[in-house]
Amino acid sequence: MNSDDIERDAIKAAIGRLLAGTPIRSSGTLTVLTLAAEAGLKRNKLTHKHTDLRDRFRAEVARLNGVTEREVRLHDELELTRQQLAEAKTDRDNYRAASEVFARAMHVLTVENEALRKEVTKVDQSRVVPIRR
Repeated sequence: MNSDDIERDAIKAAIGRLLAGTPIRSSGTLTVLTLAAEAGLKRNKLTHKHTDLRDRFRAEVARLNGVTEREVRLHDELELTRQQLAEAKTDRDNYRAASEVFARAMHVLTVENEALRKEVTKVDQSRVVPIRR
C-alpha cells in the first residue's frame, strides 16, 4: 500500500466519522478544514491532491444540510480566513512583545554607552601610554 492509498483510506474513514458525528481528532464540524484534521493530514492534501474525496465530502454535507455546494465552499473559506486571522493576530502580538523588549534593551545600551563616553572624556589623556611591540 503506497502513501496515496493510506491518505485516501484516512480521508474516507474521517468522512465516515464526521458524517456519523463521531470525530476522534477534530471538533466534528462539517468543513474541509475539519476533515483534514480528522484524517490527520494537512489541508492542502484535500485541496490539491485528493480533490475527488473533498468534493464527495462537500456534496454529502450539502445533501445533509440542504445547502448548495457554493455555500459549503464559502463556509470553508470563511473558517480558513478566521483561522488565518487568529494566527496573524498571534504573530502580531508576538512581534509587538519582541519589539518592546528590543526597545528596552536599546534604551539600556544607549544609557550605558553615554555613561561610558562621559567616563572616557574624564580620563586624563596625558596618562594614556601607547603599547609598543
